[in-house]
Amino acid sequence: MRNADIRRLDRAIQATQKKLEAVRRGEWWPLTPRERAAMTRALVGGGYRIVRGRSAGRADQRMESTGNAAEMRLSAELTALHAERQRLITEAARAKAARKSSGWF
Repeated sequence: MRNADIRRLDRAIQATQKKLEAVRRGEWWPLTPRERAAMTRALVGGGYRIVRGRSAGRADQRMESTGNAAEMRLSAELTALHAERQRLITEAARAKAARKSSGWF
């Protein structure tokens, strides 16, 4: 385990947090291509219904559920990154304790 691994994970955690905040603000750039396509389909379908004088409620629900799915995906990714970081720190602490107990400094 190296400090570089922990720094790499820290950068990944920060990037994922930025993506999560952007999704919560309603931005599309952190979405996957599949999520963007679903949002676009819902947006176009809702626009079509509005032009026809009907309600776009279902399209709004689809956009909301796609945004929620992206938020859950990013939250799960963030949780996994935090768990991996903690595992690396624990592993480093154990290695350091083993070196001290065996006489290596």
